[in-house]
Amino acid sequence: MKSRPQTALLAILLGILCAASASSQKRASDVLRPFEPVEMLVYEAEFSRALLRKVDVADFRLSASRPSLLRKAADNSGRVPDELILTCDVVSKGFFAKLFGLKFRETLKSTADPVSLAVHTSKRVDEQGKRMRSSEAIFDLERGKVAWTERDPNSPGREPRVVKGEFTGLVYDILSSIYFLRTQPLTVGKNLELVISDSGQVYKVPVRVLERKRLKTVLGRVDALLIEADLFGPRGMLDGEGKFFIWFTDDARRIPVAVKIKSEYGTFDIKLKKLSTNPADPEYLSKQE
Repeated sequence: MKSRPQTALLAILLGILCAASASSQKRASDVLRPFEPVEMLVYEAEFSRALLRKVDVADFRLSASRPSLLRKAADNSGRVPDELILTCDVVSKGFFAKLFGLKFRETLKSTADPVSLAVHTSKRVDEQGKRMRSSEAIFDLERGKVAWTERDPNSPGREPRVVKGEFTGLVYDILSSIYFLRTQPLTVGKNLELVISDSGQVYKVPVRVLERKRLKTVLGRVDALLIEADLFGPRGMLDGEGKFFIWFTDDARRIPVAVKIKSEYGTFDIKLKKLSTNPADPEYLSKQE
């Protein structure tokens, strides 16, 4: 089962869906990665098609936090769970609603292993006009199984949809794959593959590092690596023809600064507008409530 059109569009807007090898890398527990203990990335998506050129259609925010490093979220025993919490919030803008006759908001929240970044749980709330869906995927890394359940909050008596899948080794979802890739060494000409699960299905996503180029970004002029991920096609997460490209800074931070998606809908350009590593940032705190 492929992603539904709306879910496929979210995948396009999320954009930062990439891949790397499926092996984890151990690290010293006292070495902080760029997104630890907290990080928030704010993006703006623009749409182009025919005479329409770079019209704002959506905003989204990615955030990462590791509570054990913030001394938060202690359980009854006083311990702080050592896991990485990842969230994404995507909201359509006015022009998108006029163009497609639809307003949407989608929120994702995942928990992942703090070292391997393999996903433990993945929750999604999808609002499209009056329609709403909520889903949760639970991953059993020892047995190599995933169970995905989708419910309609507006129809509590309706039977939920359930999809089960299997995988070998470590598996990632859309969010955890972002951060896993940011921990990996990347060089021009390198080919990678990551096992990604979406809506209970499991995909092997090939990735290629194409070139290195200097870009003008909100962070200033930075050296960046261009990566292409095979998301489209008969065996991909998305039906139809299309191309997916993403730029990561070529430094220890591996910040995703720009994404371009060419699809039958048109072209989406997604650019980083803000980066914050301040846990007291009001905008960051509002997304954790």
